[in-house]
Amino acid sequence: KRAVKGTARSDKKLTEYGKQLLEKQRLRAYYGVMEKQFVNYFLEAKKSKEQTGPALVKILESRLDNMTYRMGFASSIRQARQMVTHGHMLVNGKKVDIPSYRLSVGDQVALAPRGKKVDLFKDNYETNFVTSYPYISKDKDLKATFSAEINREDIPVEIEDQLIVEFYSKNM
Repeated sequence: KRAVKGTARSDKKLTEYGKQLLEKQRLRAYYGVMEKQFVNYFLEAKKSKEQTGPALVKILESRLDNMTYRMGFASSIRQARQMVTHGHMLVNGKKVDIPSYRLSVGDQVALAPRGKKVDLFKDNYETNFVTSYPYISKDKDLKATFSAEINREDIPVEIEDQLIVEFYSKNM
């Protein structure tokens, strides 16, 4: 027996709206951000002087949970988010346990003393030591600095920002 054609989602041709929605959902899922917070980030990006799409991705990229992951303290964004929530991360020497905390250029992120006791975090950092981004500089002693402005092309997220901007332009 053959399956009836057109029943699988993958068989269907996506509409323009469908493509925009999918792209928005992909970006949201990648950074693990809820819809309401994502909308707020979009509105903030819209007000910024640069293009809305790249500005949105930069805002998401500078979140503490994401930077903890990019700096190599965690092996996934989810793990990084949990590390932050459980108080294992210091920003400029102060404990910050808010995953959405926004880092600024010059901020230093380090493992808290209790985080340094966890071998997994140290192993992650040493394993991912070479994996580096132009906007992050890392030290050997479990510290990393958000050292430069982020350029959209340096962010390894394969997303068509423009589709998200179009999605919200029509649906707000």
